[in-house]
This record gives sequence, structure tokens and C-alpha cells, in this order.
Amino acid sequence: MSLGRSGDGRTGSPSSRGIEIRHLRAFLAVADEGNVTRAAARLRLTQPAVSRTLAALEQHLGIRLVDRSTHHLVLTPEGIAFRDKAAAAVAAFDEALDAGGPHHWPLRIGHAWSAFGPYTTPLLRRWQERYPQTPLELLRIDDRTAGLTRGEVDAALLRGPVEAPGLVTEVLFDEDRVAAVAADGPLAARATLRLADLAGGTVVLNTVSGTTTMDLWPPDARPVATLTVANTDDWLTAIAAGRGVGVSAASTAGMHPHSGVAYRPLVDAPTVPVLLARRDAPGHPALPELAALAREIVRQETPDG
Repeated sequence: MSLGRSGDGRTGSPSSRGIEIRHLRAFLAVADEGNVTRAAARLRLTQPAVSRTLAALEQHLGIRLVDRSTHHLVLTPEGIAFRDKAAAAVAAFDEALDAGGPHHWPLRIGHAWSAFGPYTTPLLRRWQERYPQTPLELLRIDDRTAGLTRGEVDAALLRGPVEAPGLVTEVLFDEDRVAAVAADGPLAARATLRLADLAGGTVVLNTVSGTTTMDLWPPDARPVATLTVANTDDWLTAIAAGRGVGVSAASTAGMHPHSGVAYRPLVDAPTVPVLLARRDAPGHPALPELAALAREIVRQETPDG
């Protein structure tokens, strides 16, 4: 299938003949893998063949889609925008060949640490039951939008307010907050905690993907010191070592149990909204089904109905 051709109808180089589905598939493989070698293996092609195909696509479009300045290839802003269009075109092409069939292109969902919380397993199981030919890939990516703004995923499950431009978000449910303290420390002996109980020492903050900031406390009652980390694993390690305490959403306790960390309800902290986010552009054709299933699961699985 060709998506365009030269005005005089002559054949020749890929760029003169126009763009074919194989060009889009090669670009999408490179975008997913972040590496030409792995993309070539996935497509069962040689690395030079994939590189030439990607170059021909860029030449035809007149834009640079991939930043090749680092070992791990990343999409340019133009590449991020084009990825959604390419994925939609490939999905439409595949559906046309299999009329009435489901979407075959993987649907990638990013998250920064706790996915869909208590609803994660129901989401994965029901998706597999209903859409078995559309793989659902759940990817943990340590940044505030879980790879969504960089084009690494099709949608993301995020917590807290997100101010990144170009995103569309929907609140799926609200989570209570918990305090995370050293399991052998004095605060672990308490059944519940308040923000003031944490302010007398150091608070560990995940400044890359976390939602907790000093604004959680009143201006005149903020913690005396902070320790910054870059991901959930380092956050847990610091708390277990007694270097500070932390605040997180309640699902962290279930998704990230740690022998050295005790989670306690934080009774006077505001709840955290859990969002389903996507880019404000044509995206994966199965995104409406994902949103509908997520809403259904929250509605059916919530104890109060």
C-alpha cells in the first residue's frame, strides 16, 4: 500500500514513490524500541534496511522524526506528533484487511509507580478477556507524565494535577494519602498519623514522578528538612533506612510493600486524584475502549458501589 506517489507516476527511490505501510511500521518499531537494532529484530529486517526506511520517511515528510544524538534514540517533538498519526494509519490498514476484527497494535499504558492501584489486576484481566488480540502493555516510566509527553506510551495513569500542555485527562477516582515511615521507628507504633506528626523531621520527596511537595503542609508548619530522590525504589530505601518519612497515595502500600517500611493512614491530608491521560491528538484506536473499561471497573469494584 502506498500513501502517496510522485506527480508523474514514475517509480524510483522510496521517497519518489511515496510512503508505504512498511515505512510507518519501521518508524513505529524504532519509536517503541528506542533502538534501530532491536527494531530490526522485531521486524525481521537488517539494521541498514530499517535505517534506510526511516531516512526515506523523514526525507519524504521533510522533518526529523528521531533524535540520533544519543545511543538510546528518542522522538523529536515532530516525531511524537507523527507517531499517533502513523499508529492510527497502520491500525486502520490492518483493520481493513481484517474487517470487523479487533485492533492488533499494542496499547501501551504508562505509570510512574502504582498503575491503577487496586484496580490494576481487574483491568489487565478483563482487557485480555475482551480484547485478546490487542496487547495491553503496562510500562513503569519514572517521569511526571509516565512517558506520555515523550511519545513512549499511548495513555498514562497519573496521580495528582498534571499541567503538561497538550494532554487530555479524566479523573477516574480519588485515593486517600498514607504516611510511609520506618517499620522500626516510633511513628510505626501509631495507628494513624497527621501531617504535623511528620513535620518534626526529614521528609523524603520524589521530585521526578511523585506528587508530594512542601505545599501539602501549611506555610507555618512545614517539615524542617527534605531529602530528594528520583524514583519510588530510592524513596522506599531512604525511608526504610530511617533517613526520613514519606507521603504517598494509598495504593502505594499495596503495590509496593517493603519489609522496612510501615504505611499508616494520613487522616488530615487531601485525597489524590487518579487520572487517565492521553495526548490531545489522534491516538491508538482502542483508547475509547480503555477509558470505558477503566470507568466500568472503578464503578463495579468500588465497595460503596
